[in-house]
Amino acid sequence: MLMVQEKGSNMAEEAPEQIGKGEQIDEREQYRRQFAEEISLIWEMTGTSRMDGRVLGYLMIMDQPYISSADLAAALSASTGAVSMATRRLIDTNYIRRHSVPGDRSHYFKAEEDPWGSFLANERRYFDRHIASIDSALSWLGPEEAEARIRLTNGRDYLEWIQEYHHKMLADWREHKRARDAGEKKA
Repeated sequence: MLMVQEKGSNMAEEAPEQIGKGEQIDEREQYRRQFAEEISLIWEMTGTSRMDGRVLGYLMIMDQPYISSADLAAALSASTGAVSMATRRLIDTNYIRRHSVPGDRSHYFKAEEDPWGSFLANERRYFDRHIASIDSALSWLGPEEAEARIRLTNGRDYLEWIQEYHHKMLADWREHKRARDAGEKKA
């Protein structure tokens, strides 16, 4: 659970935390890093890479329009290799995107505006792959393997059903955001 002290509390009056080569971390940066850790624990609970959660959490709450991979690694006290692998996975799943700076060869990243909508959209790839695996297994079953066929058929049909429902959820989410942004009241 995030432990946050109110602005103006004793925490703000204390000297900033020091890390690394004399770098001082202010209260807001401490919170950003703590938030990234909290998101990482949530992602780990779902079986996803904890580093992916840390990177996404930090990018979601940072106060800059984008950040270099080197600065991201420093902020998260992580290796550049771990950050590189996490950013590749997060780009592949549309949670973050790469940002280029003319004349600069560094890699920069920013969180997508709606990573949660991306979550719904990206689950479709999981469903497609899972359904294909089940269909392949079904094709290998013999007529005498009725119980396995029932389990696999139920699994495939469930995934197809939930996949179709995801289309509706994503459309509902987009409509919810549109209404929220337009200031419309909930019915």
